[in-house]
Amino acid sequence: MNSKQTLSTPTFGLQPAPAWMAIIGFSLITALCLVAASGIARYAFPLSAFVVGAFLYFRYPVFYVSFTWWIWFLTPLLARIVDFKSGWDAQRLMLVTPFLVSLLSGITLIRYLPKAYRQGGLPLILAFVAVLYGFLIGLVKNSPMAATRASLDWFTPILFGFHLFINWRDYPKLSKIIQQTFLWGVLVSGVYGVVQYLVAPMWDRFWIIETELVTNGRPEPLGIRVFSTMHSPFPFAVAMMAGLVLLFNTKGTLRIPASVGGYLAFLLSAVRAAWGGWLVALITLLTSMKARLQRRLIISILVMSVCVIPLATIEPFSEVINTRLQSFSEIQKDTSANDRAATYEQQLNLALSDFLGKGLGGMYATNSEGQLEQVILDSGVLDLFFTLGWFGAIPYLGGIVLIIYTLLQNSELRLDSFASAARAISIGVLVQMPLGNTIVSLAGMVFWCFVAMCLAARNYYQQQKRSQSTNMVGSRDR
Repeated sequence: MNSKQTLSTPTFGLQPAPAWMAIIGFSLITALCLVAASGIARYAFPLSAFVVGAFLYFRYPVFYVSFTWWIWFLTPLLARIVDFKSGWDAQRLMLVTPFLVSLLSGITLIRYLPKAYRQGGLPLILAFVAVLYGFLIGLVKNSPMAATRASLDWFTPILFGFHLFINWRDYPKLSKIIQQTFLWGVLVSGVYGVVQYLVAPMWDRFWIIETELVTNGRPEPLGIRVFSTMHSPFPFAVAMMAGLVLLFNTKGTLRIPASVGGYLAFLLSAVRAAWGGWLVALITLLTSMKARLQRRLIISILVMSVCVIPLATIEPFSEVINTRLQSFSEIQKDTSANDRAATYEQQLNLALSDFLGKGLGGMYATNSEGQLEQVILDSGVLDLFFTLGWFGAIPYLGGIVLIIYTLLQNSELRLDSFASAARAISIGVLVQMPLGNTIVSLAGMVFWCFVAMCLAARNYYQQQKRSQSTNMVGSRDR
């Protein structure tokens, strides 16, 4: 962001008018296509989203961040509606939209990579270099199409995180817009998730039937494993976990309905890894805050508990939630947990024995119709070593170790409620990595976004301290 962009950063009403005109115009065009010409939406939606994203990136960069998150939140739902109305699209063209919009932040990497190291961006640089290595290996070992498709999942979160980090001088505005975006995101996705469970809209049923993804549950009311506006339960639960943690710092009347819908949908997703990540994030948040902020957090927890627990303990919600909760105490009888343990036992030694790695695209296979299908591994650790090998995994994990050190050492983060929440979210997502791939696609966006905001907060407050010290010295000299 240059100085002109910073000065033109919007307040959070309907100003500046050009930014809101672009967003509203995009929304109206999308709605019109869905109603009158859904087939056209497959092409118009990605193109118009990219154009609006580019406009916001260069002219109103804070709005760009919010717009990017909304594209991630809503695109899968819009794609399902289009597929239901116009027929199944095996290429899933609309799902490329979030990547197109997010990849605009790659311009930031090109412009500012040389100065990133001096500003403390080594963790992001290491992760980027590791993925670049994986991409080059993938071009050699796999088809260019598979390597390119996988590169979207791996590169996009890092590039978006780099964009947030390098603009640390705008940390107050960025933190405010992200907080506000996730508040509304939790409200919209949470309420829709509850409706999805109770009603099972036809487009969601159609999606489950066509994809044949048993992890999404049964295509019937009270049978869907909630994935809400997103494309599957795990990334939805990771994004919702982040939003629910941010709600502890949110003021205003929207917090209550957002909490009720958000927590119900979060529980109905039945993603135990995300539940555990939320608990770790909550403990991290409680133990990292100053006493005054801790008291406010405890009050928020009590208020949300009073609103959510009664609803979660009545039908038709209680049975599916209680069954999943009971599985924690009956882990030996849990088929899902046993399958995951068996996968680890079978695959871990194989993954660790491949020093070069399969490269990006190595976890994709071509089906009988010539289409790419991803081989799903329920572990970010396994996927990391299978894809990047030791040569790529070491710098990537090295970056994560540096991140953990930074998160735990910087006292500045304790003074800022958003920074404390961002640290808690980062750790909460990271602990899920053995049980799900939290470093790619939407889950990776959540992880690298909040990691980057922690690094941005550190730089911002360190700069504030230096400025105050300089001012004090100047005052003494006068």
